[in-house]
Amino acid sequence: MEFALKLLSRNAIPEALEKAQRYRLLDEPWQAESICLDVLSVEPANQQALITLLLSITDQFGKEIPLSRARDVLRSIQGEYERAYYAGIISERCARARMKQGVYGGNYRAYEEFLDAMNWYEKAEAQKPTGNDDAILRWNTCARTLMRHKELRPQPEERLEPVIGE
Repeated sequence: MEFALKLLSRNAIPEALEKAQRYRLLDEPWQAESICLDVLSVEPANQQALITLLLSITDQFGKEIPLSRARDVLRSIQGEYERAYYAGIISERCARARMKQGVYGGNYRAYEEFLDAMNWYEKAEAQKPTGNDDAILRWNTCARTLMRHKELRPQPEERLEPVIGE
């Protein structure tokens, strides 16, 4: 069944974005996502709505939400620092979701995703605004996760022995 969605008024956007933040805190990211989509239908370049949307999508990783949805939103985020920082967030949250799933081989992939996140955080750190050490905090969290969880490691290289026939 299809419905014609109703448009939000521009005056309601600040309060709507506050509600989206609250829904994220209440662990209802799909509610926050819906609000952000409503805001973006009125103001497609609203950076706060885009960032909250990206975060609400990553809150749902591990629940049939494709990684590509977060990366699509990332393309609309302005600023080199912001794009690098949120690219790191996407990789880190993907790694954490993978750890929770406990799928065979998932720890190897999670390890690579944590390293990818750390790489993005280093790029963000190089461009950070004065007094903003968020990328450093995230990098350190990833590093501590890798040090604490010894099961997160690179995938061992397979060594194939040649078969010698008689």
